[in-house]
Amino acid sequence: MNPEIVYKNLEETTQFLKDKIGGREIHAAITLGSGLGLFTDSMENKLVISYNDIPHFHTTTVAGHSGEMIIGDISGKTILALKGRIHAYEGHSFEEVVFPTRVIKSLGIKNLVLTNASGGMNPKYKEGDLVLIKDHINLTGNNPLLGPNLEKLGPRFPDMSTTWTPELIEVMHSAANGIKFPLKEGVYVGVLGPSYETPAEIKMYQALGGDMVGMSTVAEAIAARHCGLKLVGISCITNMAAGIHQGELDHADIKEQANRIKEVFVDLLKEFFRYLN
Repeated sequence: MNPEIVYKNLEETTQFLKDKIGGREIHAAITLGSGLGLFTDSMENKLVISYNDIPHFHTTTVAGHSGEMIIGDISGKTILALKGRIHAYEGHSFEEVVFPTRVIKSLGIKNLVLTNASGGMNPKYKEGDLVLIKDHINLTGNNPLLGPNLEKLGPRFPDMSTTWTPELIEVMHSAANGIKFPLKEGVYVGVLGPSYETPAEIKMYQALGGDMVGMSTVAEAIAARHCGLKLVGISCITNMAAGIHQGELDHADIKEQANRIKEVFVDLLKEFFRYLN
């Protein structure tokens, strides 16, 4: 896409949201994955904006992604929550997928939490685990930075060695210790979807060093790194991957499992935002 069009769209969306938000200072943003939107129920003083009403935003078609931006207070901080995300497998370009991430940066927000539901590949994992993303492997075959570089946002060749910000990882560990929850760490493998992985593919991803696999997050992480956002990620293991899982994989089961661990998920995030400076 033409950089000038991207800048224009960002400016229009940012101004629209600033007019809605007013003078509230937003401390961090969070993207909520499949079935994880219940976090926003704990927010107070909420402002709810449908994606349909936000210029240049797209509405998701996936169950478990409601398509709302919610600004509210939790743990003494004001947080911007994206309740649902769009995916490339829905027919969206990577440029469209990462547009909300770039809007977050354009609003002056410095910290971003990415969450998702994923399939566990590490044999030490079990359904219901929450795993801190320490790194990722991009196997989508695409990259949101393809094409002319958006010089106003970041460099042509961004360094990816600390995409997942070490200081925020430490804050998340402190939060987990605060609620006495055994938080694991792992490498997230991002694939395009929408078909689930074959057992042979899972073996390959394991050989590459992957611990969990999903169809989101990596494009947003790349865009976040490019534009200088501090980033931390939590993956909810909602099922064990093909070849490990016995039986067929089903999206409804993933939402159900995410719902089962909602209390721990919400408690962890509350504690994280309490610790966040």
